Order: sequence, then structure tokens, then C-alpha cells
Amino acid sequence: MSHPHVSNTTPAADLTRQRLIRAALELFTTRGYHVTTTAQIAKKAGIAEGTIYRHFASKQQLVNELYRAAQRWATKVAQEASRSLEPTNTRAQLAAVAHGLIEGATQDPSIVKLGLLEPLGAVLDDESRKTEREFRLVVERLIAEGKAQKIVAGEWKSGDAGLRLVIDGAWRAISA
Repeated sequence: MSHPHVSNTTPAADLTRQRLIRAALELFTTRGYHVTTTAQIAKKAGIAEGTIYRHFASKQQLVNELYRAAQRWATKVAQEASRSLEPTNTRAQLAAVAHGLIEGATQDPSIVKLGLLEPLGAVLDDESRKTEREFRLVVERLIAEGKAQKIVAGEWKSGDAGLRLVIDGAWRAISA
């Protein structure tokens, strides 16, 4: 998983930025965004509080950059998983997406928690909402394809109560 990074900075500035990102990520996912202060982030990163503002305009910009990185990663996992299997096997594709996200959570639980579980709501900017939609669209497409395959194969009938439950459950999962 990669985190936001500026390529035209010095190695020392890059290292400081990475420490700052790791500290913020850990604090946002253990304490919550609203409770975490820039002073706490700076202390955890071992930098002066003002140094944060050399890298990010605000705490909100910092969390948005982290969130977008997490969403881009999740989208990439979902796209790669869906491309790596036969398109007629939606169940296996969804399982591969879930496996990829779980694998990522074992490697870096904080980035997965921030990107997929942390309720950030009004803190997110338009660009973050766009990256969030991109991930949801990949998952929605997989679910829609699976639903269509079941209907075409005659496995689900229009009056099937189970069909409505599955559709409603999937919709709640992607709309949350």
C-alpha cells in the first residue's frame, strides 16, 4: 500500500512527511479524527507542530489525502481481483475482492480502517468523495453482474423473496 507522497522534496522532508503520515494515520484510527489534535500528531511524529503545515494546509487536508490513498488502494484491489478471474464467476470475484481487502488489513490495518470503516462524513472534500464513489462503483458493478448472471441462468425468479433480500442487503452494504 502506498501513502500520499510528494516527489520533488528532499529525502529529509520525505522522511518527515512519512513519519507525519504514519502518526496521523495511527491517531486518526485509534482516537478518531475529531479528537486527534495537530499537537498530538506532531508529538507522535517527533516534529514541531508547525512542521505539519509545511506538508499539509490543515488537519482536514491531511486526513483527506490519507483517505484518498486508502480508497485508491481499495479500488485497485477490487479492480485487480475482478480482472483476475472469469467474468462469469462473480462470487469468486467478490471473494477475491474481500480476500484482497483482508490481506491489506493484515499488512496495514490503519489504512484499511481509515478508508473503509472510519466515519468521516462532512470532513471529506469533493475529491475524497469522488475516490470513494470509484471504489463503490467497482463493487456495485460486480454485484450487478452477479445478479444479472443469476437471473439469466434462471436461478432467480422475479417473485423470489430471497432475491429481494440479497438485492436489499447488497444495496445497504454499498450505500453505507
